[in-house]
Amino acid sequence: MARTAALQQLDQSHHLHPFTDHTEMHAQGTHIMVGGNGVFVQDERGRQYLDGLSGLWCVNVGYGRTEIIDAVAAQLRQLAFYPSFFQTTTEPAIRLAERLAKIAPPRLNRTIFCNSGSEANESALKIIRAYWKLRDQPQRTKILSRMYSYHGVTLATASMSGGPEYCLPFDLPLPGFIQVPGPYAYGADQESDPARYGKWCLEETARTIEREGAETIAAIFIEPVQGPGGVIVPPEGHLAELRALCRAREILFVADEVVTGFGRLGAWFASNRWSLDPDLMTLAKGLTSGYLPLGATMVSDEIADVLCRSGIFAHGFTAAGHPASCAAALANIELLDNGLNVRARADLGPHFQQRLQGLAQHPAVAEVRGLYLMGALELVPRGGKAELSSTSQLGTRAATIAREKGLIVRGIRNSIALAPPLTTTYAEMDELFAMLRQTLDALWE
Repeated sequence: MARTAALQQLDQSHHLHPFTDHTEMHAQGTHIMVGGNGVFVQDERGRQYLDGLSGLWCVNVGYGRTEIIDAVAAQLRQLAFYPSFFQTTTEPAIRLAERLAKIAPPRLNRTIFCNSGSEANESALKIIRAYWKLRDQPQRTKILSRMYSYHGVTLATASMSGGPEYCLPFDLPLPGFIQVPGPYAYGADQESDPARYGKWCLEETARTIEREGAETIAAIFIEPVQGPGGVIVPPEGHLAELRALCRAREILFVADEVVTGFGRLGAWFASNRWSLDPDLMTLAKGLTSGYLPLGATMVSDEIADVLCRSGIFAHGFTAAGHPASCAAALANIELLDNGLNVRARADLGPHFQQRLQGLAQHPAVAEVRGLYLMGALELVPRGGKAELSSTSQLGTRAATIAREKGLIVRGIRNSIALAPPLTTTYAEMDELFAMLRQTLDALWE
């Protein structure tokens, strides 16, 4: 206990946390995790928690995988670091770029690496601006994204993210970033007909493009399933129609697969399973299962050819293509390729969704959403949806209760989100849903 108190005091004195209310956290003491194995993590006091969010939508292959740890250690012993700047790189970066080209949609054969999803989207933004300028269309600078989206926290990527908490404290968005509706039917009180609401979203997007002028719009960024926005699953065919709408107007289509990639939706990428044919695709999180920082921006052959013929491409990060991170990614992809992707699609994913739907009749649950190994429960108080307000924050309350019971989930507005590791067993899934039901019961009391 003395060690925990000392660490909490040091944390309070020296550490600024991302996405944290520091006053609230330090009043109760920072929660310090010290170990992890399989789907469980352990805190400083020795208590074990079932991680129903895979860290932060990323530990797809679970904790403690020696295959990844050994690959990283071997690479560090051989060559701890060398950059990919100035006509140089390392073998793991080359091997990983090749591996990604084999599993990505067909036109995406070139990759630039970075360190996070935010940087992957920031890189995409700069590539897009450079591409249109080199194509003699420098007026194409506007960027479309969807309400309830999340694309990162840099000045530009936060400007794309569709929540006020990402923008208002920092006097954002920047000019030229335009929001169009996302297909969150429940949030628009249209949950009785999500397909119809999805159609309206497409029509409103078309109207926005016409109003702004298609010739001024560079690209649209979309998450195939909007994870941090509340696991918003689009109606069937919605994304294909959105893609067609943009392609007809020469607006580049960017698939942000930072959350949805690497088996989470039962395929390497949602872009594969829905044949989205994106012009760019951004990756992170499940790329290494969170074992080391790594992000990636994949670009189509057409865009890459234009960039490669233009002289020096003056963009990049010191640790881009870090050999240890790339070694981790290669080992992680091998684990996913050895049955985890198939299990998520054919076995565990459908089982998870079935168990999630089993909570639909709980009085605290207004709506269940999900696909394969992503899910969310919309929560309501005793008075129903009409009694919700901006201060309800039932998701945060439920996430706190769940953690007290030994389950980690994420609170998002008045919902809780789950994304368990692809390695979760049926017995562990039983444990997860038992604690989740206890959480709902406690919230309803």
